[in-house]
Amino acid sequence: MSSHLFRASVLAFLCVASAAATPTTAVARTPYDGAWSVLIVTERGSCDRAYRYGVQIVDGRIIYGGGAVSFSGQVSQNGTIRVNVAGGDQRASGSGRLSRTSGRGSWNGASSSSRCSGYWTAERR
Repeated sequence: MSSHLFRASVLAFLCVASAAATPTTAVARTPYDGAWSVLIVTERGSCDRAYRYGVQIVDGRIIYGGGAVSFSGQVSQNGTIRVNVAGGDQRASGSGRLSRTSGRGSWNGASSSSRCSGYWTAERR
């Protein structure tokens, strides 16, 4: 399975929405807005072992500008996060929870030929 899909997913998972939405220096609209570092770890399956990526959360949406995958997802006011990532025949979804400074959750992904899963962690930068 392509490592690009899982790198971007965590996007888990913290990975989302629109490349047109650019972070600004305005006051955060949610307690989670800002720069985050996300570590994605594979526990089951033949996907790459781990990746670390920088993402932005802007008005509760996760912004990742590094790849040819599509993201959809949101961080709720209580910190619950859900994200879906797609690229080619590959799909991944993740969920978890953020606090004001860190987060943790799980992810699952599949392509036409394999399945992988694991966990993600995040910390505010």
